[in-house]
Amino acid sequence: MYITNQMKIIAKDKPFLSKTIAITIPIALQGLLNTILNFVDILMIGKLGESTIAGVGLANKVFFVFTLLVFGIVSGSGVLTAQYWGKRDVVNIRKVLGISLILALSASILFVVPCIINPKFVMGIFTNSEETIRIGAVYLSIVVISYPFTAITNAYVSLLRGVNQVKAPVIISIASILVNVIFNYILIFGKFGFPELGVAGAAIATLMARVVESSVLLFIVYKNHGPAAAKLKELLSFNLEFIKKYFVTVSPVIANEFMWGLGVTLYSLAYGRMGDSAVAAITITQTVEQIMQVIFMSLSNAAAVILGNEMGAGHLKDAEKHAKNLIFIQLTLTVFVGIFCFFIRQPIINLFDVTDIVAGYVKLCFLVFILYMPFKMFNTINIVGILRSGGDTKACLFLDCTGVWFIGIPMAFIGGLVLHLPIYTVYAMVLIEEIYKFILGIKRYRKKKWLRNLVATEY
Repeated sequence: MYITNQMKIIAKDKPFLSKTIAITIPIALQGLLNTILNFVDILMIGKLGESTIAGVGLANKVFFVFTLLVFGIVSGSGVLTAQYWGKRDVVNIRKVLGISLILALSASILFVVPCIINPKFVMGIFTNSEETIRIGAVYLSIVVISYPFTAITNAYVSLLRGVNQVKAPVIISIASILVNVIFNYILIFGKFGFPELGVAGAAIATLMARVVESSVLLFIVYKNHGPAAAKLKELLSFNLEFIKKYFVTVSPVIANEFMWGLGVTLYSLAYGRMGDSAVAAITITQTVEQIMQVIFMSLSNAAAVILGNEMGAGHLKDAEKHAKNLIFIQLTLTVFVGIFCFFIRQPIINLFDVTDIVAGYVKLCFLVFILYMPFKMFNTINIVGILRSGGDTKACLFLDCTGVWFIGIPMAFIGGLVLHLPIYTVYAMVLIEEIYKFILGIKRYRKKKWLRNLVATEY
């Protein structure tokens, strides 16, 4: 009865439903395109063997930490952007973009320098396999040059989402994917007269795709002269008071994503010492999981925009009502995606050229993921979408970081390196953190401390 009534309430609220669909679908399409690109990368690289999958998979953990740090910067900035757009304040939106670009580009340099100077040392953090280190270092030393371009792209895309302009990023992702897939094929396997470069070819293709992605984005933004088309003077027009306001909201998000990402990377450190089969299995599993999670992450990002716009405009009751609707939609989708994921496990595994042992590990890891999905997906909509939209970022920091550092990491090391359990069991132990965040997250949501207008004061 409750489910039927809730569906009727959402269906009657046509403005909310239309806006949710209009924002979620382009974000989901962009995310799907990006995750398919990662999937194709792993699929092509997988033809070179399990050590290559492991090497590239671990090298991409560096990118994972970098993107989470940048995501923290642009996601926190997106909170303010969405609320400023609620009152159509383009001047302050461009100030937010300026600070976001400075921080994101600075973060990229912190990663680029060590990965170019000594990529083998960086790879040695994750694994003690010499072959995996060698392969990963070749890939990492090239692909890391793409990080500044990724930083620029993410900063502008976050602003576009905050002002409800979500179609341009989809066009950009399509261009990026075409470049990456075509040159992956040409450079990895040496087609059309090009040399066979293996993992180096994959890295070069990714770099080319990121350059194209960033260039096309900037062209579209400044051609359309929208809120994102800021001049250099507008980007740097912020004062000390504005910087303080920015960091009060954004710094907990930056700390959240970086500390959470660093913690999740430590899982890889544990997995990397469980052998190439374990690393290959978890790399394949998590690559496919990213595709399955696209719609949930997209809805969460849409929630941050929708609720942020409403709270910035002073419509707090609408924000509270729509938050409930978004949670219901997210959990309903979880049921359908979980069932779908269960039935496509084997066909996906058959796409990879791996041993029976790795295939068995992947199948069981998938099952673990499905069982934890309800908890994981609620946490996504609650933390990324609802709590952050109203600036309750310190609570998000607490939930994510205590879950990873106090539960996930100890479970990974105890299960993998002390008890020497198989990868699917260790993965199940690690995901206990999702139950912990689910319990505390519900309590925080019900306190309604996230229900705030952050941009009532001008600077």
